[in-house]
Amino acid sequence: MRSACWLIGLLYIAGCKTPQPASQPLPAFDWEGHRGARGLMPENTIPAMQKAIDLGVTTLEMDVVMTADGELVVSHDPFFNYQISTHPDGSFVTKEEAPSLNIYTMDYATVKTYDVGLRAPDGFTRQLSIPAVKPLLRELIDSVEAYAGRKGLPAPFYNIEPKTAPLTDNKYHPVPAVMAAALMQVVHDKKIAGRTIIQSFDNRMLRIIHRHHKDVRVSLLIDAQDHRSMKKQFKDLGFKPAVYSPWHQLVTPDMIHICHRKKIKVVPWTINNLKRIEQLRKWGVDGIITDYPDLLSSKTK
Repeated sequence: MRSACWLIGLLYIAGCKTPQPASQPLPAFDWEGHRGARGLMPENTIPAMQKAIDLGVTTLEMDVVMTADGELVVSHDPFFNYQISTHPDGSFVTKEEAPSLNIYTMDYATVKTYDVGLRAPDGFTRQLSIPAVKPLLRELIDSVEAYAGRKGLPAPFYNIEPKTAPLTDNKYHPVPAVMAAALMQVVHDKKIAGRTIIQSFDNRMLRIIHRHHKDVRVSLLIDAQDHRSMKKQFKDLGFKPAVYSPWHQLVTPDMIHICHRKKIKVVPWTINNLKRIEQLRKWGVDGIITDYPDLLSSKTK
């Protein structure tokens, strides 16, 4: 299957795409539910996305990994995280064995036998415990679109992070070109390109998307360990992203001003404190990413 993925990647980058609806303007202020609604529901699951929609988010933030049979699965980790995962036999995944439960070595039929909803990770005492599995990206999109339609709510944007990094190529995931091709195939098949943002810490991924998929926006993720200047970060990327998405503690009013001067939106992650959200809004950020979409009260909207 992996050799087939390489071929798909090459063919797709060469240019076979379904015509897409025009890109929609980004929300005036972008409320993003981190992994759906991680603080309230099992992360990166269909129930988490539905909960986030009910609470009024404009964008669903999520992560994707790939299985051995080339399926894209919504998951933050490329393996079964011991804090949230339960074996098919009902026993808990341990910290020691978790890294060996590599989703890239499993087919999806195996992946979906593991539960990821009965155990809440440390610190998430409000998360509802329910049976849940890691969904296929295409099935999650179908479910979300149908759910929003039934509720009479606007169809959401999707902020998707394909999990790639240079040190784990071909171990926990394919190389970025293959992952990007598979991801964009789903995005275009589901006709959501105009409502999709691809975010990543991996510049290789963002360059591929920017070069070959102009109908999709990209967001540059920045973590706490990145000590480069913002000028150097943009230079290393090689182009101007639509969105700059730093860890929220890195954000300053000057940073926001510089990005806005360049017509780049600033959407920091992950903010779970109402006072901090209000401060960032006063400074002028263009959105926030939170585990708790219920913070989107009338006071903050």
